[in-house]
Amino acid sequence: MDLSSHGFAPESLSALAEASAAINSTLDLVEVLDRIAGSAASVMRAEASSVLIYNPLLNKLVFAAAVGPQGSVLAGKEFDAELGIAGRMLKTRKPENVSDVTKNPDFFSGIDELSTFQTRGLMGAPMIYQDQVVGVVEVLNPIGADAFQDSDLELMRVFANLAASAVHNARVHENLRKENRALRDSVLAETEIIGSSKAIREVLKLADRVAPTNAGVLLLGETGTGKELLAKYIHKVSDRSDRTFVAVNCAALTETLLESELFGHEKGAFTGAISQHLGRFELADNGTLFLDEIGDISPSTQVKLLRLLQEHAFTRVGGTKTISCDVRIIAATNRDLKKAIKDGKFRDDLYYRLNVFPIKLPPLRERREDILELAMHFAHTASRSLGQSPKSFTDEAQTLLVAHDWRGNIRELSNVIERAVLMADGSAMGVDHLPPEIAGASEGVLENARTGARAGAKPGGLRDTERAMIVRALRDCGWNQSAAARDLGISRDNLRYRIKKYEIKKGE
Repeated sequence: MDLSSHGFAPESLSALAEASAAINSTLDLVEVLDRIAGSAASVMRAEASSVLIYNPLLNKLVFAAAVGPQGSVLAGKEFDAELGIAGRMLKTRKPENVSDVTKNPDFFSGIDELSTFQTRGLMGAPMIYQDQVVGVVEVLNPIGADAFQDSDLELMRVFANLAASAVHNARVHENLRKENRALRDSVLAETEIIGSSKAIREVLKLADRVAPTNAGVLLLGETGTGKELLAKYIHKVSDRSDRTFVAVNCAALTETLLESELFGHEKGAFTGAISQHLGRFELADNGTLFLDEIGDISPSTQVKLLRLLQEHAFTRVGGTKTISCDVRIIAATNRDLKKAIKDGKFRDDLYYRLNVFPIKLPPLRERREDILELAMHFAHTASRSLGQSPKSFTDEAQTLLVAHDWRGNIRELSNVIERAVLMADGSAMGVDHLPPEIAGASEGVLENARTGARAGAKPGGLRDTERAMIVRALRDCGWNQSAAARDLGISRDNLRYRIKKYEIKKGE
């Protein structure tokens, strides 16, 4: 803003410049408002000042900041936006100078009564940003004079405009901060690892060990084993948890698009690049970047990724500027990277950079004792999201779920359970609600389960899995059979039958 054209005295220009620098030196909204109030009193040489923010939803003016005797008493107080001289300025959108407030019918004396401060003269101006009234800034009682001068009204107006811009910028920053926090919370909301099998306990033990460090992590395992969920868990328990978690599926993008997504691009870098684009590495700076399906990236992208891991720097596509970043990399793949290296499809130096701390996630068929716990979790989640009452599983359905091989792992299980919840009309999901590939095996599986129950199944079979589930539920519920039955999704009588069948003793 060019202030010289306003004809202000040099001391006024100097005061405005200092005020602008102070107000715009922070983006914290509370601090900005306090600095506006303090700067207003300094620029206009007043005993006190206040900043009132307009709340259009409630049609209220709220004291956001005040300086001077008893100024703190006014903080947070609000009044109808139609009242007082401030209300009038809000309506007319024009600055005012009232030399003697006692003679002004619009003066709202209730504020003086509240603060025990006696107002003699008042000057103020509405804070307007892009034709929207943000609020009003006022100064009270000129120092060393009987009244403010009308010649200072333009100075007051210019100051109010500076203040309005600062408030807008601080609000935008505050909203972005809240949105980022909300986004982080939503992204990381589902980080609970379900299951208590030995296999999953070992995975969590490794994750907890590596999380506090900056070491790169390579997650290995079949599709659907929960690699992204584990990556979110590692981020959430790390020192970077208050920063951004960004995920990229490398297999879902072409080579050109993937490089643009990872490293960003400059305007005009390629056809369709109509503006500068920030890449995921910049967005994840000081946070965590999860690169899923890392085995699918092209040789040229591998080279750029290797350079970034070595130098912690990169250049955007089509750019020349080197950009530094501090990003923790968690990569994942369902491919055999060692075979890919032998076949010349993956760089061995990149592999060793990524494979600092490998964690292999077991397939679901190797942690069968977690299947029913996962199934009940997905049933509860699906019932809640679909607005249905909680549903349990019949004994036959539970047996089939545990026996299935789950080549799609946890993702397949989740889909199957959601379908069963939709298919079931009553409170229990049975064999008929399962897909044909599972329900079709019911006769043989159920007969094997019955035979195993009579003859004694081999360790790790269905009998041991079901027994372990029941013991764990009883322990978690303090051996309260009613509570354990509810957690297992079966009746209390059914639970008692199984306790007797499996000869379960309290305290196991």
